[in-house]
Amino acid sequence: MAQQAYVAETDDGGSGDEQRGNRLRRLRNRLLDGWRGDPRIWRRGLILAAVAILLALVMLLHSRIPNRIGNLGSLTETFLPWFGLLVPVLLVLGLVRRSATALIAVVLPTVVWLNLFGGLLLSDKTGTGGDLTVATHNVNADNPDPAGTARDVAASGADVVALEELTASAVPTYEKALASTYKYHSVEGTVGLWSKYPMSSIRAVDIKLGWTRAMRATVATPEGRIAVYVAHLPSVRVKIEAGFTARQRDKSADALGEAIAAEPLKRKILLGDLNGTMNDRSLNAVTSQMRSTQGAAGSGFGFSWPASFPMARIDQIMVQGVEPVTSWTLPKTASDHLPIAARVNLDTSS
Repeated sequence: MAQQAYVAETDDGGSGDEQRGNRLRRLRNRLLDGWRGDPRIWRRGLILAAVAILLALVMLLHSRIPNRIGNLGSLTETFLPWFGLLVPVLLVLGLVRRSATALIAVVLPTVVWLNLFGGLLLSDKTGTGGDLTVATHNVNADNPDPAGTARDVAASGADVVALEELTASAVPTYEKALASTYKYHSVEGTVGLWSKYPMSSIRAVDIKLGWTRAMRATVATPEGRIAVYVAHLPSVRVKIEAGFTARQRDKSADALGEAIAAEPLKRKILLGDLNGTMNDRSLNAVTSQMRSTQGAAGSGFGFSWPASFPMARIDQIMVQGVEPVTSWTLPKTASDHLPIAARVNLDTSS
């Protein structure tokens, strides 16, 4: 009996998933072809590896960088988060050079940066509740729209607002724009405080400048009295011949820290432009005794300056004796700084 053979036909192309898998395997093989059997992958990229290790050491030991030469340590600490941008650059260069040594070395600065700042990006510490909202804004002496800026800050819903870099000619405009929202206010030199609650014991704070750029007031909230400080520390400059010039800022920070330490009220809030970040060791007189609301209850870095492309958080809300609940950056105004706000819990007995 004749027998017939039947041959099953198959689709050489395979299914869609199989085709995608084949393409991925071919791409992987092309990438690995240049690495397999090449003993030079360990000898190439030694300079890149050295740069990666140096970057890791700078971030890890930033507090050991001396300030004796151009305040280099403070300058590094001001822009420390941005050092992380060098990591992907080194990674790409390591791939281009096909250097296993460089790629392994890049792991070091990656781990250090994530240890320093990963928590700010990978976790959201903001909460709900709180019983007092505060805001602060360096309004810029050259602000072309002070009335609009005042309305923008008031729209945040803050109970207490601090403004810095006020000029004598602009103060009436701010007072008029904020009068309907804030019943109480006081201006000392170039800083001012507006509040929905009564204020007393208002005075200038001497930060060793020769003119007034800091003040304090007792604010009588429904939850009790708190001491509110407003400060605008001297500006810093980066000069080729002198480095990071911050001597006067540092001197004023020490004086402000002394004033806050001597404050008899236990609950304290500092609002202002400190012209420095929380990482800057030169602000230790202040930062060692107070908590940053952004660091404790914010999301992300909360950069506030310059407003056109924020690169550093030099505007600060800091507290002692109260609990930060949430902290955020407000929308851009006509100033060169972004306003910032925070909500805190004054009742910490529970």
